[in-house]
Amino acid sequence: MRVTSAKSMIGSAMGLALIVGTLGGCSVKVADKEAAEPAPAPAPKDSWAQFRDGFIEGWFKIDPAYAVYQGRHDFDGQLPDWSAAGLKRQSEFLHQTIARANKFGTSLDPQETFERDYLVKVAEGKLFWLEEADQPHNNPAYYVGGGLDPNVYIARPYADPATRMKAVIAFMKSIPAAAKNIRANLRTPMPLSFVNYGVAGFNGFADYYVGDATAAFADVGDKDMQKELADAAKGASEAMRELGTWLEGQRASATQDFALGPDKFARMLLATEGVDTPLDQLEAVGRADLKRNQDALAAACNQFAKGKTIPQCIAKMGADKAADGPVAEARRQIPELKKFVVDNNLVSIPGTEEAKVEESPPYNRQNSAYIDPAGPYDTGIPSVYYISPPDPSWDKATRDAFVPGKKDLLFTSIHEVMPGHFVQFLHANRSPYKIGRLFVGYAFAEGWAHYTEEMMWDAGLDKGDPETHIGQLSNALLRDCRFLSAIGLHTKGMTQDQSRQMFVQQCYQDEGNARQQAARGTYDPAYLNYTLGKLMIRKLREDWTAAHAGQSPIRAFHDEFLSYGGPPIPLVRQMMLKEQTPRAVF
Repeated sequence: MRVTSAKSMIGSAMGLALIVGTLGGCSVKVADKEAAEPAPAPAPKDSWAQFRDGFIEGWFKIDPAYAVYQGRHDFDGQLPDWSAAGLKRQSEFLHQTIARANKFGTSLDPQETFERDYLVKVAEGKLFWLEEADQPHNNPAYYVGGGLDPNVYIARPYADPATRMKAVIAFMKSIPAAAKNIRANLRTPMPLSFVNYGVAGFNGFADYYVGDATAAFADVGDKDMQKELADAAKGASEAMRELGTWLEGQRASATQDFALGPDKFARMLLATEGVDTPLDQLEAVGRADLKRNQDALAAACNQFAKGKTIPQCIAKMGADKAADGPVAEARRQIPELKKFVVDNNLVSIPGTEEAKVEESPPYNRQNSAYIDPAGPYDTGIPSVYYISPPDPSWDKATRDAFVPGKKDLLFTSIHEVMPGHFVQFLHANRSPYKIGRLFVGYAFAEGWAHYTEEMMWDAGLDKGDPETHIGQLSNALLRDCRFLSAIGLHTKGMTQDQSRQMFVQQCYQDEGNARQQAARGTYDPAYLNYTLGKLMIRKLREDWTAAHAGQSPIRAFHDEFLSYGGPPIPLVRQMMLKEQTPRAVF
């Protein structure tokens, strides 16, 4: 799944793809009766492998857009059925799956028991967003990220352009019906930040469908197909524009009622990540990490920019830019980072795949950087680390500020590629657990990628250079403020403006990024998972190392951790430390 950088429109690393996963954007094929009515989850009289495989195939029928992203192109072109009946079918399937999986009881071996518990948490997490948070009825992000983007057909060369063009035509033809369901489902009034997000998303797709998405297939020489695509794109664009216009008209009645509330927020953490830590204790953990990183930043700045303020110090780091641009700089960084990982025996890099670095295409520049790794069913598909140029319509100062400094970019490259998400998905695609290859959770993925930033620094990257340390710490502080902002916004009565102020004053973010981060926290309450996951991984490594009397290399820990795919980290802790029950420990 695509992942995004720390300075993207929606935030760092797993970004939109994981927000989609947590918000539960799921789908069913509208025109195919068999796909619209998937078979019930298999019964436990089957073997565990049969049950698991039946769940996967059933889920792919319910969510064909997810199947396509994993490389199952027999589902190409299919769009979500967001009708009331479609949402009900999804809910029933998940409830049946949980009940039937639990009936296996103690009949499974330890590996099957782990995979059963993993599958149950996947289903429980999806049900939380579908039912308790009720995202289909109150949050446009459920739809903006849940299947309306045909980028997988455009950017991933899994087939020839004509074949992918046929999939896009089918996709576009289904958009008007999907838009009607979206309009019927969304209830108003809704929070202003949700309105803003939806307006930007729906209108953005309206432009994209008739613009860059169509232009991407301009070289296909079939005139009939070109007309069919143009007509389908026009209808799809009009449907999205109508949604955007309708939602724009809701601004006058918009509210600030975005908070989940303490009880629902706690249930979110338990259902999606297996974390049952009391919220006050969790907040204290986040504040301690914020203080740790603030103190480290002050010390690094005292070396790098003695006598200057922290914002001036960070600005100095950001001003050190590559003369030939960030794409060229990232291409230099990745082989150097790979050599550092190998030379220091930090983690295995399975396979021979490489991550290409490219400037992001014009139709997908809403994020400053992101990686698009191939799914487990795709073969021979390159992973691409995309970096976006600044919008040429911006003024010079804004364009210059958008381009990251070399050390800021270094930790984006670590996070996205080496040894972050790219390496993580190399392992996930080879996991011995089939569920692990297909369902990588938010805290696992973002926790790992964020964890690797500090891990690389601790391993001696750039030999203690303070400018490099500032690059690492500026990214760590951004994630600390996400952690505290999520808790504050959803459980403590924090306003969006108070969140913005925290990002500026305590985590030293620029004003534009602070506004985006504060808004994101309202519709993505789980964006605390970057720091949440990182801290659980750090503690697990500490306890695992102690259990091994310090004899095993760090590479052994990392390889075993990544081998599980991407379950809630308490389940990984249970397996790696052979504990009786899964626990969240920080």
